[in-house]
This record gives sequence, structure tokens and C-alpha cells, in this order.
Amino acid sequence: MKMLKPLLLTFAFLLISSTTQAQFWKKLEKKVEDATERAIIRKTEQKVTKETEKGMDSILNPNTGKKRKKKSRNRKNNETSSENDSNQNSEENVAIENSKAWSTYNFVPRDEIIFEDDLKNEENGEFPSRWDLIKGNAENASFMEENVIRMYNGTKITPLMEEALYLPDVFTIEFDALFKSVHGPTYQDYRISLWPASMNYGYSEDKKYYCKSINLNMHGASMDCVDNKAVKKYASYNDAMVAGVGEPVWRHIAIAFNKRSLKVFIDENRALNIPNVKFKPEAFSIEVFAYYKELSGIKNIRVAKGGKDLYDRVLADGKFVTRGILFDVNKATIQKESYGVLNEVAKMMKAHKDLNFKIEGHTDSDGADDYNLKLSADRAIAVKNALQEMGISKDRFQTEGKGETAPVSDNTSPEGKANNRRVEFIKIK
Repeated sequence: MKMLKPLLLTFAFLLISSTTQAQFWKKLEKKVEDATERAIIRKTEQKVTKETEKGMDSILNPNTGKKRKKKSRNRKNNETSSENDSNQNSEENVAIENSKAWSTYNFVPRDEIIFEDDLKNEENGEFPSRWDLIKGNAENASFMEENVIRMYNGTKITPLMEEALYLPDVFTIEFDALFKSVHGPTYQDYRISLWPASMNYGYSEDKKYYCKSINLNMHGASMDCVDNKAVKKYASYNDAMVAGVGEPVWRHIAIAFNKRSLKVFIDENRALNIPNVKFKPEAFSIEVFAYYKELSGIKNIRVAKGGKDLYDRVLADGKFVTRGILFDVNKATIQKESYGVLNEVAKMMKAHKDLNFKIEGHTDSDGADDYNLKLSADRAIAVKNALQEMGISKDRFQTEGKGETAPVSDNTSPEGKANNRRVEFIKIK
């Protein structure tokens, strides 16, 4: 009996085929005369078979039986649900994902979302349904329990839009890019091209000025522009970004274009600041160049347009609406990328002591009505708490959760839902 138990435990961890497993257990049971030991063998066989089938099913069908994990794959999506209601928070514990490094982050996304891809309902191994392939090979995949677009070396994709020229005079582009290890013989570049639909580069009207792709890697960003044959090189490198990095890491990429100026952020770092780009981008593409079989991918892609400065909006409309304050799914935990908006709000309120706001939280229609109402209220409180931590008195705020009761767009498209998920700051007279 003492020898039998270690033997069973050893074989319990072997991943063998179901046919081989059955033969093994049958032979082992025949060799044991004691009835009690035979019962132990049969019980262990059932347990091992069950665990093996469960393990193989998780490998072959990674989304099966993981409803809760699947819902958390897009951490920037503010989607609500009737499930996981244990995450509802009280005013005392609603939180922000605090990071001092993001305290100077000043990227503010634009108001109206014109393209949003959270990669929901995509089938692994298939080409992403909301994109067009220019060259190479891309496919939907799962990585670290999240849906991503896997891009192979030389792949170039562009959003699938109804209009070929869809970028306005003022816009922002955001996505997360996966970078692999910086150690060993490796390289990995993401290249974002801003261009008229028929060209690879962005050209000025007189064709004398054009800019090549924005090149992003683990060290920073660069972009070359040609002006009357003279090359202007813009670059920003920060080796601190790669310190201690040896495992795959996600970097948040944010691009802001305002009529002629271009800014590029990698996480909290402003990597490029070009004051005068002499062409008008009308579309964009994302391209990958990577070392052989280097793991590359993107997720949480969002394009937004329009909008005036926050204070101008308050003066004109008595409020401003932002979709740049982002939360964990089904939680009131604010994501660090929200610091751009929060820093701007705090700066405005410190400059204008007469400004007081009611903060309203809004959700899309996914999930139960009462759940969404409570969640939106918690998120409004979380925003108030975050601004209080930045030095704004809590007495200057009121909070209210509206849930899904005041939609500003449809709830049938990713863009519509994303526009409904918002935080409104309404001036208190």
C-alpha cells in the first residue's frame, strides 16, 4: 500500500492519451489483489481522467468555461454586466490605479469615438473582422487571457471603415502594443503610417514635404520628415523604459493630431512632439517588423475625433463630457491612462476656483439596469476621490450615477457603446 500511493501520484500528472490511460489503469488494477487498493485505483483513475479532459479542453478551447475571465480581457473597456456584482464598491473603497509616474501625463483623448475594437466575439485563428489587410498575416489570438490581434513580421493592417478618408482635422489614436523581451538577438518595431488613402506616406499639397511612418520600439519613437529634400529627424529614446524588462510587456500608445501638430506617447512618456506637420492625415495603418517569430500584437484600439479644450466646453455648454476616464470591467477602479484627463481637470479647477461640478457616471446597456446604476454611481465617486487626491476639495463636487438611462448613441455597435460609456462634468451654478 505504501508503494502504491506514490506510484499513483506520479502517474496522475502524466498527460497521456485516453486509450493509453485506459489500458494502463486496467493492467494496474489486475495486478492488485486487495479490494481496497483496487477501489483506490478506480477512484484515482476517474479523478485523473477528469482532470486530464479538463486540461486538454482548456488548451483546445481556451474560452470554454471561462466566462468571468473572458469578460476581463479588455481592461480598458468600461463595459458593464449583471455578473460579478461582488465588485460593487462603497464610497470608501472606490479606487484609482495609482501611479506617480503618470502624474504628469497630459494626453487627452478626443470626444467622439469613430472606431473602437475591443475584439469581442472574435474567433481565434481568423482574421480580425473590423480590419483590412494590406500585406502580411494577422489573426485573432488569446494572450494572457485577453483577446489580441497577433501580427507577424511584415504585417500591415488598417481599420475597415465605410469612408476611405475618415480622419478629421483633430483626432487621437490609442492602442496597446505587445513587446517581447529586449534580451538576445531581437528587434521589434511598430510603424504607424498617417497617409491619404492612396499613398504610403503623408504628403503636403505641393508634394515637397512628407513624413515617413512613426516608428515605435522598446526604447522610444522616431519619425523622419522630408522638407524640400532636407531630412528632419525626430526621435526620443528612453532606456529607462526597458530597465529590467525580460518578459512580454504591454505599452500604451497614444497619438494626438491637432490640425498641424503631432504628439506621440508611449505609456506616460511623451516620445514625440512635432509642432508643424505640413500635411493632413486622412487614414492610418499599423505595421510590424520583428525578429523571427517574435510575438507581436495589439489590443484596445480606439480612434476619436473633435472637441475643444475643457474650459472652452464648460463656457459654451455648461459642462464637458469625457470618454477618456477608463475603468476596469465591472469595477470602479480607474485605469492609469485616465491621468491625462484627470490631470487636465485638476489643472483647470485649480486655475478657476469658481468651478464646481456634478460628476455623472454613464454606462452602456449591457447588464442589469440596477447593476449599471450602482456601478455608474461608484465610478462617479471614484473620479471625485481621484481629483480629491490631486488637491481639489471634495466640497466642490456632487456625484450621481445615471447607469444606462441617458444614452447619447446606439447600443448596437462598439462605437455606440463606447460613446455611451462616459463621465460628464456638469457645472454647478
